[in-house]
Amino acid sequence: MTSFDAIIIGGGHNGLVAAATLAKAGRKVLVLEAAGEVGGAARTEEFAPGFRTSSIAHVLNRLHPDVVKSLELEKHGLIVARGDFVPSLALSKDGPPLILHGAYGEVLTGGSSAEQSAWKELRAQLLRYAGILKPFLARRPPDLDGMSLLETAALGQSALALKKLGKEDMRDFLRVLLMNVADLLDEQLEDDRLKGLLAFDATLGSHLGPRSPTSLLGLYYRLAGETGGAAGAQIVPKGGMGAVVSAIRAAAENAGVTIRTGTPVAKIIVEKGRAVGVTLDNGEILPARTIVSAINPATTFLDLVGSREIDTGFVRKVKNIRTKGDAAKLNLALDRPPQFTGVDAADHKGRLVIAPSPDHVERAFNPSKYGEFSTEPVMEITLPSLADPTLAPSGACVLSAVVQYAPYALKEGWDAGKPKFLRAIMAQLEAYAPGIGKSVVHAELLTPADIEARYRMPGGHWHHGELQADQMLMSRPVSGWSGYDTPVDGLFLAGAGSHPGGGISGAPGLNAARRIIAMKG
Repeated sequence: MTSFDAIIIGGGHNGLVAAATLAKAGRKVLVLEAAGEVGGAARTEEFAPGFRTSSIAHVLNRLHPDVVKSLELEKHGLIVARGDFVPSLALSKDGPPLILHGAYGEVLTGGSSAEQSAWKELRAQLLRYAGILKPFLARRPPDLDGMSLLETAALGQSALALKKLGKEDMRDFLRVLLMNVADLLDEQLEDDRLKGLLAFDATLGSHLGPRSPTSLLGLYYRLAGETGGAAGAQIVPKGGMGAVVSAIRAAAENAGVTIRTGTPVAKIIVEKGRAVGVTLDNGEILPARTIVSAINPATTFLDLVGSREIDTGFVRKVKNIRTKGDAAKLNLALDRPPQFTGVDAADHKGRLVIAPSPDHVERAFNPSKYGEFSTEPVMEITLPSLADPTLAPSGACVLSAVVQYAPYALKEGWDAGKPKFLRAIMAQLEAYAPGIGKSVVHAELLTPADIEARYRMPGGHWHHGELQADQMLMSRPVSGWSGYDTPVDGLFLAGAGSHPGGGISGAPGLNAARRIIAMKG
């Protein structure tokens, strides 16, 4: 039997990043993936004959620069260049869109000159404030019980950065930190299209509306991420998100990582409070001195470890992690490219957002509080085959959309509700791209319940847990255990359910691996 220093449970992008980082540090590493291929919710999959798209995540906007650099992903085929940044379009039913160009609105077109000036000022302010939080999102959260000198120094740097803002900015930063996004936008902007786009981005992937307290944090989270060295920049990768996963996998295998797909783990073996190996579904036992779980924290502790191995207080905290998703994924196979009102040919390659105003986003959110879907949903749309024709047959087109709000626990049940929700989504699309319905060859709608079943994501939540103030930083996944360590010695977390959260960043995997290396695990 081959002996491994570390076993990684879950071959999503974070698991692969952790594996590659450990292997480059000299560890012998095995990755165990339950599905037939690695990548998790960042796979590129065929959803209709000849039509392929990114499975869930479809826009790259926060891949950690240290992941790209330390794993040398460009050598393995991942090229992220400024010229690849896609614009964000706030669509309108009856006129041209408002467009944020470059790295999240370096240039704004389609708005008045007064709005352009107001946005320039607000964007600069948001980037300054996101810059204060950025170091916290980039590294392991500080251990408040016993901070190391390095952690103390890092906190000091953040305090210094806050002080450098100046008295006026510092006061304003503290004023708006836990504010709702709608109020801030109303203070500084006039154009509903711009405000709707920003409100959508602040609440995407969360059980929040623009008027929910702390919803502004979602916008900071987005702007604290970097792509190609630019804050807030976004690309639609050629080949889909699977191309990103392929580069990370190549880096892992090049470092000597062994990957086994179609290999579900049944149990994490714990002896005298220490993880010593895993048992597979087929009964095979694999020992290792370090076990890294890159899957959901609740699945890790409640199913694989078992509540008998951990104290009841910790079990209670894990059971209370909010993990019910609100976002659905729509994949459409179209026999021809759609034409969105007022959008020119080049901008169809951008990120198209239907969120006409903050009030519209709030109204879309309201039904989800009561177990109902939005009848006028908001959504983020990409047409990836326009930039990469290999994703669709000649002359045809792929439409990929993330749609809100679709509550995991639909009151009427998704068997009955899914056809109705699909009709509501198509009606919205038809209003912004007349005639699109007639071009649909095949439609695949994945509700949070579908996402849970297909990608083993409890609640169908792409962050593996709500990314809200009480489930972030030192409280992710639960308070007292935010630094990738767990109550079980030798067992570490490295997935989106740990700090800093979801999105295709690789930061949880990278930070967890660095923690293990520092502990000589």
